[in-house]
Amino acid sequence: MSNKTIQVSKVLPVMLSFIVMGFVDIVGVSAGYVKQDFNLSNTLAQLIPSMAFIWFFLLSVPTGILQDRYGKRFIINVGMGVTGLGMLLPLVSYSFPVMLATFVLLGIGNTIVQVAANPLLQDVVPGSRFASFMSFSQFIKAICSLLGPILATFFASRYGDWKLVLTVYAVTSFLAVLWMYFTPIAEAKPERKPATFASCFRLLKSPFILLMVVGIFFVVGCDVGMNTNIAYYLKTAFGLSLEDASLGISVYFTALMIGRFSGAVILNWIRPGRFLILTTLIAIIGLIGMILAPDALLARVFIFITGLGSANLFPLIFTISLEKMPDRANEVSGLMIMAVAGGAVLPLVVGAVSESAGLTASLMVLVAAMGYILVAGFLAMRSKIK
Repeated sequence: MSNKTIQVSKVLPVMLSFIVMGFVDIVGVSAGYVKQDFNLSNTLAQLIPSMAFIWFFLLSVPTGILQDRYGKRFIINVGMGVTGLGMLLPLVSYSFPVMLATFVLLGIGNTIVQVAANPLLQDVVPGSRFASFMSFSQFIKAICSLLGPILATFFASRYGDWKLVLTVYAVTSFLAVLWMYFTPIAEAKPERKPATFASCFRLLKSPFILLMVVGIFFVVGCDVGMNTNIAYYLKTAFGLSLEDASLGISVYFTALMIGRFSGAVILNWIRPGRFLILTTLIAIIGLIGMILAPDALLARVFIFITGLGSANLFPLIFTISLEKMPDRANEVSGLMIMAVAGGAVLPLVVGAVSESAGLTASLMVLVAAMGYILVAGFLAMRSKIK
């Protein structure tokens, strides 16, 4: 967007797509309930986030290529529609295979939405405000992520059926499709040949883009690893019930929400590279605190600190990358969202390490991943990318 005017009528439906994007975070509390309902092992329960996040690896680049041809608004509506359909499946039949199918569709839909939503946001806000709006959009997403475990716990305790939260998600997805369909948006179209697989993957020859893509892999892996293991961590380390332990996920997402709202304000004055280093350090402190916490109260405090530090890592890396190659936004977005597959890989590693080496070792996996992001932040600063 070349001018400095913000058209609220165009920004709002794009922001609603970020709420739909947040639906994927229901995998955390869902993993706990499905594990309990079907008596699954911790490793098997991690198949749920894997079914959702593996599609980021498989479909992101093809989605980026398709939206380069058909437009971001059309593609984002396809994604939100697929998300809504996926949420309806468990309401028809509830079994472990059906839940895997549900999260396959959720993963496919969410992949499409994430590839399209970030560059579409670039079309409706001024360029100078993009970093701030990226953090604010993740704040909007965090509200949904925060409400997910709360709604699931409410429906489970009040009506005996946590899956009713999926009905809310389905209705919201279909409403978002209608709003976006009836909102005209002028999309930026670079004067170049349409994107191809070759042009997309050729970008990985840039050491900077490769560094950032791997950074996204670890950012999302850590986020999903926290989301899907907080309940297990609190239950195992401190003997909490599943319901009480699941509310620990809301502590994490509350911190994400506060951190992203604060980041949207702070990024008006601080460069993304410096903020990336600062917030990564905070996340590492929180994770180490979780390992050393002597009781459930302090554990929740450090979960909050971890969430506060993790809040802006994704939008910061995404913004830095798009600023590096703004004319290749669709292709960069495809590569970045492909790296969201870290949400399928890292939780499996965390689950396997937890069962073989214990809870502390599994948290150290997340500390190591954050260490890479810290190094990436320093290298981003050295490259003088704002």
